[in-house]
Amino acid sequence: MILLISFIVIAIGVCIAIYKSEKPAKQILAEAKFEIIYALIGSKSLFEDIWMIGRNKTELPNKTGKVAVITGGTKGIGAEVVRMLLECDLTVVIGCRNQEAGQLLIEKIREEGILTGDVNILPLDVSSIASVKKFANRVCNDYPTVDILINNAGIMYVPFEETEDGFESQVGVNYIGHFVLTHLLLEKLKQSGVEGAKSRVINLSSIAHEAGIVSFDDFNSKNEYMSFAAYAQSKLAQLLFSNYLNKMMKEEGFNVESFAVHPGVVNTDLFDGTYIKKITPWAIAFFFKSPEKGAVPVVFAAVSPKAEGLGGSYISNCEPKSPSKTARDVELQEKLFNFTLKMLNIKEFGKVE
Repeated sequence: MILLISFIVIAIGVCIAIYKSEKPAKQILAEAKFEIIYALIGSKSLFEDIWMIGRNKTELPNKTGKVAVITGGTKGIGAEVVRMLLECDLTVVIGCRNQEAGQLLIEKIREEGILTGDVNILPLDVSSIASVKKFANRVCNDYPTVDILINNAGIMYVPFEETEDGFESQVGVNYIGHFVLTHLLLEKLKQSGVEGAKSRVINLSSIAHEAGIVSFDDFNSKNEYMSFAAYAQSKLAQLLFSNYLNKMMKEEGFNVESFAVHPGVVNTDLFDGTYIKKITPWAIAFFFKSPEKGAVPVVFAAVSPKAEGLGGSYISNCEPKSPSKTARDVELQEKLFNFTLKMLNIKEFGKVE
């Protein structure tokens, strides 16, 4: 049903685009092809979400004294993650652009009766490396340890725009900003983890990674920009990085685990402006996961005792799942990691000069 709806929406969207857009028809058709691939991948994920609904659950163990850092935790999936982390009595550091929105969220959570945990809301714009550095410096100064890092903030299907550092915005926010943040907080994570209770890095990836290709020759999509392709690349990059980071920590003997998490196809404002939400908003409300259900696998990876030892996994519906063949390519993981270090002029990952 949802697949049929998707194809109808895409067909309508293509007709509208060809009629109204100044883009060449060839590019519009290429974008439509990408949307069809997304429809197939998304439909598969929706079916899996329904099939695995009984397994998409996690315990919320007491984590008094532990510190979790989350980016963009003021709305959607991130807000629900914050709510659950506070139920675990964690100290939660929220890095966000709109601190007022963060404060309103916490007031709402407290009004709902969740009184455990502490919160600190700090300014952070993940699209800006300067902002990431300021945020990380504040975290390192204020907290002796960091036990959990959740790289949650993200953007999707936006028009072409460059960050202040010259990166295509989706790859800049979804991947580069979080790569830098992990680099800057890694020493704290190393200090926190112990055998049997390792520190955890959570990267929010997506089923969209299956459509992704890492374009080393045009990493910032300047030659030909398709928002769907750029988003898929950013999510594949997150997954490749997550896998490589876990491998690196294991080989170096540090008690730090890294997870990539697919929250599911979730009804959040990331879909605002898409054809499917404009034309058939009822389909999204009916078929997609709620933000609360989308947050569950993220929290599972962050705090569940059952996730201990599963580092390097791609988590979907609270279970390890095999990602794409491309995401499992160890040589590609290393190539992207070194490529990113060079772009950012980082001499040694995790060592802050």
